[in-house]
Amino acid sequence: MILLAFLLGLGIGICLWLWQYTQLQAKLRRLLRTVSSNETEVSLGTIPRLRQEIVSVQQQREQLQTQLQTWEQLMRAAPVGYLQVDEENQLLWCNQQAQQLLGVQRWEPGQIRLLLEWVRSYELDQLIEQTRERQQPQVKEWLFHQASVDAAALSELRALTLKAVGLPLPAGQVGVFLENIQPFLDLAQTRDRWVSDLAHELKTPLTSILLVVEALQQQLEPPFKLWIDRLLPEVERLISLVQNWLELSQLELDPSRQLSREAVELRSLIDSVWHTLEPLAQRQQLSLSYSGLESLWIKADKSRLTQVLLNLLDNSIKYSPFQATICVNVDLVSSQTESSQNKSKYVQIDIIDFGCGFPPTDLPYVFERLYRGDLARARQTKALTGSAPASATNGSGLGLAIVRQIVLAHGGTVKAMNHPKTGGAWLQVELPTE
Repeated sequence: MILLAFLLGLGIGICLWLWQYTQLQAKLRRLLRTVSSNETEVSLGTIPRLRQEIVSVQQQREQLQTQLQTWEQLMRAAPVGYLQVDEENQLLWCNQQAQQLLGVQRWEPGQIRLLLEWVRSYELDQLIEQTRERQQPQVKEWLFHQASVDAAALSELRALTLKAVGLPLPAGQVGVFLENIQPFLDLAQTRDRWVSDLAHELKTPLTSILLVVEALQQQLEPPFKLWIDRLLPEVERLISLVQNWLELSQLELDPSRQLSREAVELRSLIDSVWHTLEPLAQRQQLSLSYSGLESLWIKADKSRLTQVLLNLLDNSIKYSPFQATICVNVDLVSSQTESSQNKSKYVQIDIIDFGCGFPPTDLPYVFERLYRGDLARARQTKALTGSAPASATNGSGLGLAIVRQIVLAHGGTVKAMNHPKTGGAWLQVELPTE
């Protein structure tokens, strides 16, 4: 009986072992299918390979963890702010710079809450939504006011102009880089104020010099009169430069006060401006081609709008080839703002010439003050017309800057492009009708 019981127990033990071995083999097959799809025979000898794969995966995980820690350290020490939100706009992580810019010093790693609970900024939320929706980097600038519950700290807070770049990330997450550009704006304002004060101080002595030069021009005889004739245009150019700078400064300081709006009919205004510039156009036998609406009234400052058209058409005349045509098209377009679903009517004025166009490197800067552009354009124009444009030597670099400020004061926009068909400059102005 004892032997029978032993054999029976041994048989049961062997059966249990075989069952467990079979289950282990099945598990190994399922596991090794992800490691090697070419294996058809699985045995206990493959266990060392499995261990090697596990060790390799652990090493890769440790390397990725080290890289993640390195990137986090870099982002903490970065001179720009960075924050990251998930698909539900919950704040996952932000560095010290972002905490200081947005006033969320109380945030600590691991606190996952809605970004709206930390930062009340419509512009930031809009940037994140646009980045997630379009799946492309988005850029936005806005004036940000930090919120504070401390009355003592509230008096010390000031508005900051922030520039943010949103980057789409996997799984609906969005990363945002933040930069405080207020110091640069303050520096630019200080520079402009200093130059405006200097221009104001120069206006009186330059006027006196002009009067003296004009008096000498009537008194002197050749060859001394030749020097005065050369001096007079330079003095007039300096006075024009000072006057343009002062005018630009006034427009930037308070645009709304510099406008006197009235009903203006565009077609007749364009004809009047062209009539003023026609003596310049006749030198190169240029003509004007008008297309679009024949009768269109807008509410604008007539003298300022005349100044805009004079600058733009004068620019086209200077860079147009001999016996060319300058095209002007006026039309109504609809514009829908991001913050509103209402569509507004805008008048679009396109001025296109057949010249050499703007060099691609100049396009982002043509409306900047004192920007003179690449001399290659003047050389190309000289080859087409036989003479270099006057602006290549006598221009102040403020004409298009004044155009932009006047258009902005009216609530419009202005763009500089190269026309795909003519190859010439394409200046486009959009102005609200009301």
